[in-house]
Amino acid sequence: MELKPEMIQKLEELEKKYSAMGQDLMSYLDGLLYADYLTYWDYIHVDTLLSLQNPKTSIPDEEIFIMYHQITELYFKLCLHEMKQLSEKENLDAAFFLARIKRINAYFDNLVRSFDIMVDGMEQEQFLKFRMSLLPASGFQSAQYRMIEIYATDFIRLVDKNFRDHYENTESGIEEMFTHIYWKAGATELASGKKTLTLKQFEDKYSDQLIQLAKAKKSKNLWQLFLGLPEKDRSNPELRNHLKFLDLNVNVNWPLSHYKSAVRYLQRDPEDIKATGGTNWQKYLPPRFQKRVFYPSLFTEVELTDWGKTWVDREVLGIKG
Repeated sequence: MELKPEMIQKLEELEKKYSAMGQDLMSYLDGLLYADYLTYWDYIHVDTLLSLQNPKTSIPDEEIFIMYHQITELYFKLCLHEMKQLSEKENLDAAFFLARIKRINAYFDNLVRSFDIMVDGMEQEQFLKFRMSLLPASGFQSAQYRMIEIYATDFIRLVDKNFRDHYENTESGIEEMFTHIYWKAGATELASGKKTLTLKQFEDKYSDQLIQLAKAKKSKNLWQLFLGLPEKDRSNPELRNHLKFLDLNVNVNWPLSHYKSAVRYLQRDPEDIKATGGTNWQKYLPPRFQKRVFYPSLFTEVELTDWGKTWVDREVLGIKG
């Protein structure tokens, strides 16, 4: 059989590629000759993926709960994939920056919308039964979500609002600020104010990793990367708006989707039910209490004052604006 010119060209390119690596092209061609065809189920590891749901009870809706949270962690991984690209990109330009921010916002948009599927897709009575078998595990323990926050902004923006002014006026290190990171206040026992086991487990496993990430991204988080762009790009309305959307997605839309779920499943008269990890969800989830904003200089005073209020009025209280 006569080889076509384009095939000869490909072989020459492959020979050049493998020679540069000190490899023998013929060996790789032998491997290709005997290799099996790739299948979808092997490439995606479908059988493994579908075996990762291991309910702790026989209550049917627990499997929905597990799968939804697994999907959530995959979306978080997609967000971090984009953030790592931005952080490591040489000669970062506005077009690349905007494209990746749009992707992250698209992932969070899907996350927020899909949360309604879980909220409406589980029976309250089933949830209130199987939740007791999950103690002390909690979505609070999602390390990837904490990593997204660290990649997104200057670390001072994650400090509890009651300590933020102090650290803004000092040269304190990441370790000291980490002792007052906002989410620790939400993982305290409602009665005693002590750290929950949920928080203790999380700190033991992830504190060092998160502190090291914060140090590594001190000058490479999204806000610092944005500030490093030319002034004309920083003034671009589309880029600024998508950064604002990211801020709102992470700090308002996502936690309030959880709040809406908690209201449905945990709010009961005369006393609210504790979350599975004992977290104080009534104070931890609503953004108006945390006042956590990644990019405050992009928002107006009115927007900052009403942070999260419009969402609660519309989605939780049913008030039409």
